[in-house]
Amino acid sequence: MYGLDTNVLIRYLLRDDLMQAELARAAIENAVQSGEPVVVSLLTMLESEWVLRSCASIDKKTILSTFRMLLETRDIRIEQEETLEEALYLYENSSADFADCLMTARYARLGCSAMLTFDRKAAQLPGVIAVAAI
Repeated sequence: MYGLDTNVLIRYLLRDDLMQAELARAAIENAVQSGEPVVVSLLTMLESEWVLRSCASIDKKTILSTFRMLLETRDIRIEQEETLEEALYLYENSSADFADCLMTARYARLGCSAMLTFDRKAAQLPGVIAVAAI
């Protein structure tokens, strides 16, 4: 099994460096053809969202579409798919940051009754409680 680093996933998605994009595509294809599953961790997804938004100036709608495409790709496994699906739902339907949505979804899957935060946008998510400043 091979795990993808954020830089490989980003090159694969953006194709902003054609040589590295081709190397990333070939590495993924070779792994799949040799029977090695290719996995993307939730941490890689978190970093990828930041890179797509902050460095590549990709809008929220396109990020959502890209991540959903990854979820549907047969050759790439996503760590805890259900958590990512829930985080994408929260992200699409709120003004909270993707990181807050992913943490909220992950904490819910861990059995937490809520996530505590000082972030006003995150506090509007279901399962999140605002901590009042003293």
